[in-house]
Amino acid sequence: MIIVAGEALIDLIVNADGTLDAIPGGGPYNCARTVARLGGSARFLGRISTDRFGRILIANLVADGVDVDRVVTTDDPTTLAVAELDALGSATYHFYLDGTSAAGLTEAETAGVLTPKVTALHVGTLGLVVEPTGTTIERIVHAASASVLVMLDPNCRPSATRDPDAFRRRIDRIASRTDVVKASVDDLGFLDPTATAEAVIERFLERGVRVVLRTDGGRAVEVRTPTDRVSVPVPPVGIVDTVGAGDAFGGGFLAAWTEAGHGRADLASIDRVVEAVTFAIRVAGLTCSRAGADPPTLVELEAAPA
Repeated sequence: MIIVAGEALIDLIVNADGTLDAIPGGGPYNCARTVARLGGSARFLGRISTDRFGRILIANLVADGVDVDRVVTTDDPTTLAVAELDALGSATYHFYLDGTSAAGLTEAETAGVLTPKVTALHVGTLGLVVEPTGTTIERIVHAASASVLVMLDPNCRPSATRDPDAFRRRIDRIASRTDVVKASVDDLGFLDPTATAEAVIERFLERGVRVVLRTDGGRAVEVRTPTDRVSVPVPPVGIVDTVGAGDAFGGGFLAAWTEAGHGRADLASIDRVVEAVTFAIRVAGLTCSRAGADPPTLVELEAAPA
């Protein structure tokens, strides 16, 4: 069982021609759906509204096979993200968070979530920004047993992060119990604007992170460990938009890793890590080839050209 903790929201996609689409999203929500669509066992841990948008969010989780037993329902309205797409399909986000569903997850509502069946925990994005959800998730990370692989995707949202320094300190604390960090070049720049991306990666590794996956759009993914550095190429794809691509990458990596029967100790094998990254790149590529955060199923992935 992979637990994906964080926010579910609605992406209001403002297309280049000015038209508007409402798409279920949120980094952790997209990641959980990706894992389940690829045949993995995923449980979403987060707070979702009882309004119409919230009902759509839950219905999609159920349809994809995500376990929703630990979803906390609330009458607070659904969190919204307005994503403006440029001519190349890249998104710029603006968030509406105050008084909305994603922010209010409490420690009491998550009691007992780390059952013996849990093999991996994925955290990141706005779930680490809003309160009390951020504090709750941080405590879950540090409560994870030695058998649980923890993956962190900061997925930094500067426009939604009112206290960047507090967010950076939280990332530092979580990193001390994190096994895999997936971070984009932009993430690394936000985490420390005064340092190079290389220096930020080195700091993660010094804190005990076993693998850092640096993504950079359509450029190669760099895999870093304390002893290895490998560049994994990203094949060109026809891009409709990039919404949810990073989330699909993270979900693809975890799905490949756990379905292969790998655990924390296997992260010492650079070949196994590269194999999972290669799979994740294909998942992200297919996600970019269609509108919104719409990760592929395992059947679709297997049918697609390598």
